[in-house]
Amino acid sequence: MSDRDEEVVAAEDPADEDHSLTTEAAKKIGVATVEALVRHQLAASLGGKRGMLEAAIPGIIFTAIWLPTKELEAALVASLAVAGAALLLRIVQRSSTQYVFNAIFGIGLGWVFVRWAESSGGSESDQALAFFLPGILISLGYTVVMGASCLIGWPVLGFMLGVATEDATGWHENKQVVRLCSRLTWVMLLPGAIGVLLQGPVWLLGHYDRIDTDVAVVIIAVLRTGLGWALRIGSWALMIWLLARNATPLEAPEGKAAESS
Repeated sequence: MSDRDEEVVAAEDPADEDHSLTTEAAKKIGVATVEALVRHQLAASLGGKRGMLEAAIPGIIFTAIWLPTKELEAALVASLAVAGAALLLRIVQRSSTQYVFNAIFGIGLGWVFVRWAESSGGSESDQALAFFLPGILISLGYTVVMGASCLIGWPVLGFMLGVATEDATGWHENKQVVRLCSRLTWVMLLPGAIGVLLQGPVWLLGHYDRIDTDVAVVIIAVLRTGLGWALRIGSWALMIWLLARNATPLEAPEGKAAESS
């Protein structure tokens, strides 16, 4: 914690410590502003560079093997093997396996959709296209849930603050926090929403033979690994800019402060 952060924490009224967004949160995590707390939670939820790579690489491996060989089984096994190796390394290092399991879950779900396409009489190209459907549907679900949470005034990012401060809803009493979390939630959902808007129609065109299935797979792969990462980087950059100002102190809302004085 910097000297400035220590001064802010020291200046807080001890009587406010029963509220989640107060010095109690600062003491636990070592921050003095809501922006710093959100940065901490985002870093934890995304798993840093390593966590993001562990989530992305298996899908890249699948595409890289299937496109030139058309060996669907080999592509699936290779992507699963990469995820398994990452999991083993995590276990040996005794670090969090959450992000690797996320990737394995995605591969497993993709495998289920591949088998569904196969049982429906789909070709190998149809099965490869089916592998990408869960990711599109999951992104669509995230987009709907996150957007709806902002519209009703309970942004998803606020609950990340609740996890950090062990009070699921206390953050909602501070309007500054709600506004900040709403802005950040809108920014967070943009990459997924744009991905669905671009990949969804391509998937449908390939599925209903309006375009060649192999072409649809290539386009979706490029959109997901190329444009997808560019959008994520842009989203993170905007979130970092919003969070760099450290403008919202960890404090109880005015009504609470008045009651404690």
